[in-house]
Amino acid sequence: MKPKEMVLCGMFVALMAVGANVSPYLTIGGVPVTLQLMFAILAGGILGSRLGALAMTAYVFVGLMGIPVFAEFKGGLSSIFSSTFGFVISFIFVAYAVGKCLQKEKPSKWAYICAGLSSLFLNYMIGTNFMYFALTFWLDAPKGFSYAVAWSWMAAYLPLDLIVTTLSLALVPKLRKALKRQLSVHSSAKA
Repeated sequence: MKPKEMVLCGMFVALMAVGANVSPYLTIGGVPVTLQLMFAILAGGILGSRLGALAMTAYVFVGLMGIPVFAEFKGGLSSIFSSTFGFVISFIFVAYAVGKCLQKEKPSKWAYICAGLSSLFLNYMIGTNFMYFALTFWLDAPKGFSYAVAWSWMAAYLPLDLIVTTLSLALVPKLRKALKRQLSVHSSAKA
């Protein structure tokens, strides 16, 4: 990896840690909000599939090593047994998929639609299925809990996630352009 790639990956690890922990300060209609999905989308859109997924993988490993970067300032190997750990895992796949969809220099509107739909699909499929299995097999599920109930719980988050996904994807071209400009200024100043 080039030094600038390591710095950018490290920056997204830090952004994910911050984004995971805005929930004590940001709730909408009683639903706690994190900005992790936004930063996973931005990582894939800005860094590309390989580096975006690498940054999200580094974030997961930093948290599993015990550094409190997961939501509610949690970390450590016990996080694997949390009902929401599947969403954390999904960010690796979200970043990769967004990077793949937007890999061209100037992606089409269809590429952005693909990126948005795939990011929501992967986040919800991996996260909700993991939550269901965690609550069913190793955590205490509430009385009357079922697969349908797990999915119905996600309905509260979907409108906000649609907005976050749309705004994140709208930021990608602007941030790509700004990053490219910064890197070219830095390269010319170095020469």
